Amino acid sequence: MKSEEHTICLTFDFDAICLWLGSFGAETPSMCSRGEFAVPGLIRVLKLLEKHDVQSTFFVPGHSAHLYPTYVKEIVDAGHEIGHHGWSHRNPTKLSREEERRDFELGFEALDWAAGVTPTGCRTAAWDFSPNTLDLMIEYNLDYSSTFMANDFYPYYLRSGDEFPKNEPFVFGDLVDVVELPPSWGLDDFPPLEYVWGMNQGPNTPSQVRELWQGEFDYMVENCPGGMYVLTCHPQFIGRGSRLKMMDELIEHMKGDGRVFSTLGDLAAKFRAENPIEQWAAENPHLTGAAARPPETSEKLRALMEAP
Repeated sequence: MKSEEHTICLTFDFDAICLWLGSFGAETPSMCSRGEFAVPGLIRVLKLLEKHDVQSTFFVPGHSAHLYPTYVKEIVDAGHEIGHHGWSHRNPTKLSREEERRDFELGFEALDWAAGVTPTGCRTAAWDFSPNTLDLMIEYNLDYSSTFMANDFYPYYLRSGDEFPKNEPFVFGDLVDVVELPPSWGLDDFPPLEYVWGMNQGPNTPSQVRELWQGEFDYMVENCPGGMYVLTCHPQFIGRGSRLKMMDELIEHMKGDGRVFSTLGDLAAKFRAENPIEQWAAENPHLTGAAARPPETSEKLRALMEAP
């Protein structure tokens, strides 16, 4: 029997300096110093999680583990999960297959060196996949992703080999045994809280952000039995005083009967145990392509599309 309890996953991306190097091409010490605030932010975040006795998942790029091994070890020693987050926070769609493979391997090596951990899940930089990312995940025995956004409160299995031409029907790929624990840009602290010249307007007030995040949570509790809530934060953003105070209040609000806090790894394992992939596929035809237009109509459809 599937559980109907609600699961809360507080996740943190310890991107530190490489966020500014990899995603924004920073070349100045002031820009890079913004990433250094990830360290005092992390110390505060860990203290807050300890206060509430919450275990979380931290996605750590290899670059951050290389710079701050002591703090990565503190994350592990506090009982939190470490997830793979590449090496230098570069969008995988901008990498060749071999460059992406090297990024994977450097990330694994750095996490093993810093804290002796081998992640079971990953979150890609910029929440994007190249045509090679899923194959590499399977090759490196990663069980789950927290990157795709086809649902908000329910996990699902990923597909490999989707095709999406602009002038022809979408083609569903094959289901693979990799669980997706979907995040959301609306449940991420970067868009509303961090200012980036010419790109990101922020910051909103903590009360505005709490209204959004709590509203999503309350909807899940009221309408989605067995739902999961994935919040994504960055110690360098959420770790500022007023924002951390808001997080403290939000966590207190989330506590209640039938609600549990979980790492993503534990949630992925639970989902897989309760939802064998064949059974899940039969119950979710809209995510497998089984409910799409039958192939025998494709010739007529193509003729209509190619007509002058």
